[in-house]
Amino acid sequence: MEKLLVIVGPTAVGKTAVAIEVAKKLGGEIISADSVQVYRGLDIGAAKPSREEREAVVHHLLDIVDPADNYTVADFQEDAKKAIADITNRGKLPILVGGTGLYVRAVVHGFSFSESGMDEEYRAGLHREAEQHGPQYLHGKLAAVDPEAAEKLHPNDLRRVIRALEVYRQSKRPISHQVDKTSDEPIYDTVQFGLTMPRELLYRRIEKRVDSMLDAGLVDEVRNLLNEGVPPEAKSLQSLGYKQIVAYLTGQISLEEAIRLIKRDTRRFAKRQLTWFRRDEDLIWLDMHALGNYQATAQKISKKWQDLPQ
Repeated sequence: MEKLLVIVGPTAVGKTAVAIEVAKKLGGEIISADSVQVYRGLDIGAAKPSREEREAVVHHLLDIVDPADNYTVADFQEDAKKAIADITNRGKLPILVGGTGLYVRAVVHGFSFSESGMDEEYRAGLHREAEQHGPQYLHGKLAAVDPEAAEKLHPNDLRRVIRALEVYRQSKRPISHQVDKTSDEPIYDTVQFGLTMPRELLYRRIEKRVDSMLDAGLVDEVRNLLNEGVPPEAKSLQSLGYKQIVAYLTGQISLEEAIRLIKRDTRRFAKRQLTWFRRDEDLIWLDMHALGNYQATAQKISKKWQDLPQ
């Protein structure tokens, strides 16, 4: 069984700095488990590792798809499997790092995904139905064939509702049944660490990070993506931070309102991330504030890993 070290946590907690330090200590390479960092050109808002950080430690699954592409968690799972095998074969330690909980779970537990492809004509028809009857109408159709998925999805989450209907139409099997084939046990020899800190400190870090992104040119980054032809409704530009700036650049809201929404929504996102990860009983939680700094946290992770039977 291949070895895999996992480091997760909410946005802005300091995962990148800790992971780089751990990789240096353990001879590892980092696999980014972030649903935005996979896109080329989404750099500032995705908080990608800097050029210096990438030169210090090899990173995988950054900048691998165009911003107009529809990259899925199933795509990530396949790419991460290949990266883990490659890193292991070269005698290095793969370190999976990120805050996208579904990406992490898909890799660690071998989540089973439907092989159904995209049916553009069917999707277009569903979009027309939503425009004519409202999103609640499609949500009702999903509830009739897959009540479990419908219960988890908000009616306004049109993209996921349509995907769930598409999967059912193509496979005659509810998308929620994918979990039936998911192992409760990790498919890798893994140790998983969760990073946290007091919420008020995390929220201050989030506020500071958003301000830094804006100072670094987030608005221009989004403007350039739009000018290059990336559709405003592209999956990549629906990401946190990008969505709000798109709304500003298309005249829907003011820049002041966009900034307020980014900070608010990022705080809410961090809260949801913590809720997701705390369901995982395999995580070893480390309070970065209590430990003092990212170096001490990295040392703690490295020692725990080294103390394991090899």
